[in-house]
Amino acid sequence: MVERERTLRICPMGHRYYKSTDCGTCPKCEQANKPSEGFLSRLSSPARNALINAGITELEHLAEYTEKEILQLHGIGPSSLPTLKHAMAEKNVNFKS
Repeated sequence: MVERERTLRICPMGHRYYKSTDCGTCPKCEQANKPSEGFLSRLSSPARNALINAGITELEHLAEYTEKEILQLHGIGPSSLPTLKHAMAEKNVNFKS
C-alpha cells in the first residue's frame, strides 16, 4: 500500500490540519460539532455524517429503512450496525423488514 503525502490544510474557521486524502473535512470542526448525547454521539464521524446527509437524525427515522439500505450509505460500515441496533433496542425501534 502506497502512503500518500500529508498536506497542510486550513479550514474556513482557520483550523490548521494535515490530511493525506482529498477529504476536506476538518477534524477540529468535526469534533466541535459532535453531539454530546443521543444515538448520533455514539457513532464515528463518517457514519454520523452519512446518516445526517440522508436526513436520519432521529432513531425513529431508522425504522423507515432496512439494514441493507443503511449499509449502502457511504460512511456506514458493518461496525456501525451493532451501535445502531443497541440504541434502537433501548427505544424499542426496529429496522424495516
